[in-house]
Amino acid sequence: MSGPLKQFEIKPLIEEPLELGGYAIYFTNSSLFMILAVTVAALVFLWGIRSQSTRPGRAQALVESAYTFIANLLEENAGRSARPYLPFVFTVFLFILFGNLLGLIPYGFTFTSHIIVTFTLAMIVFLLVTLIGIAKHGLKFFTLFLPEGTPLILIPLVIPIEILSYLSRPVSLSIRLFANMMAGHTMMKVFAMFTISLGIFGFAPLLVNSALIGFELLIAMLQAYVFTLLTCLYLHDSLHLH
Repeated sequence: MSGPLKQFEIKPLIEEPLELGGYAIYFTNSSLFMILAVTVAALVFLWGIRSQSTRPGRAQALVESAYTFIANLLEENAGRSARPYLPFVFTVFLFILFGNLLGLIPYGFTFTSHIIVTFTLAMIVFLLVTLIGIAKHGLKFFTLFLPEGTPLILIPLVIPIEILSYLSRPVSLSIRLFANMMAGHTMMKVFAMFTISLGIFGFAPLLVNSALIGFELLIAMLQAYVFTLLTCLYLHDSLHLH
């Protein structure tokens, strides 16, 4: 059996790369599951809203509840002025959620277990909220790095700390998602290897692995929620500067 980290290996599915600007671009298993995440999310919501009944069935109630949940999360943490950004926040939530869930399917691939993917998502969020803040407040946006009431003597110390803290946001945001997904899947694979190697005596590891699957399902949803929540909080800072 392959090692527990083998499952994270990115492999090209088409040997001939696409040449673009002197770079070879491959269609990989990671690319495939990103497309699947977007496609499955779109199909689930199209299926859920197909009837648009005043007495919604289970599918319609599910998608409406998900939309309402994220809308309330955004309003509670970023204010009503953040409503125009709900489509973006909701898209981020669904992309991460379905990416995490598809990775739990046997022979699936968890693209959110790669730091380059999560860092790219985090940088998109970081750049967007920064541009929103600058567009809304102009140069006043940079007062975000000087908390109100800071003593004059502490200003040379506080400003670099605040800038460093702000610039570290995409790093912490990306590492949190990547580390949780990678650690959980690695642990599942280790216990699966124990189960197979012990044969008929692998009953105990099998029970643990079954529990880990349920735990990973919870983590998959929780990490999508945490990433979205932090996006809302960062958006709040850009819109309100406090």
